[in-house]
Amino acid sequence: MIVINIDVMLAKRKMSVTELSERVGITLANISILKNGRAKAIKLDTLDKICKALDCLPGDILEWRPDEEAAE
Repeated sequence: MIVINIDVMLAKRKMSVTELSERVGITLANISILKNGRAKAIKLDTLDKICKALDCLPGDILEWRPDEEAAE
């Protein structure tokens, strides 16, 4: 599964979720869904805006982990 690690980059950039929401132009609720791992998908346009706002690469916030079911 793909995990979105926005918290790590927010901490490194000393940026709040509210500030990221304003810079990216999406709602605080949608940023929270991404941040809390409840998102089923992310638009490439949104990922691009997040990377610009956080001055990072997609690989800095996206991580692949084996599915828990596959590990069993």
